[in-house]
Amino acid sequence: MSRYKVRAVRGATTVDRDEPGEIRLAVHEMLDALLDQNDLTSLDIVSALFTATPDVVSEFPAHAARLYGWTDVPLICAQELPVEGALTRCLRVMLHVETARARHEMRHVYLRNAVLLRQDLLSD
Repeated sequence: MSRYKVRAVRGATTVDRDEPGEIRLAVHEMLDALLDQNDLTSLDIVSALFTATPDVVSEFPAHAARLYGWTDVPLICAQELPVEGALTRCLRVMLHVETARARHEMRHVYLRNAVLLRQDLLSD
């Protein structure tokens, strides 16, 4: 039996402007951090679900992941619910990965203004 399990790990970030280049940069930064903090490579990724808030319409986050090099990873994008007062210009991802890590050892990544979403994960 394999010691590897499928786990989910979350990431989120924001952009200052709804521009393709900025979205690509933010997605690449988020994916770099998720891979680095969880000792993952692109070969460990099973699939990725990206979401964007309704004010992000100039680029698919999944397209940014394709440009990142994830050409053989199943990817999908969806729109976040337009909840009043929600964080604006926010990109989120849930990666499904194969890893030997236990669920509690997975490190979720919240960058830029997205740190407001999970302040409970901030280190002192």
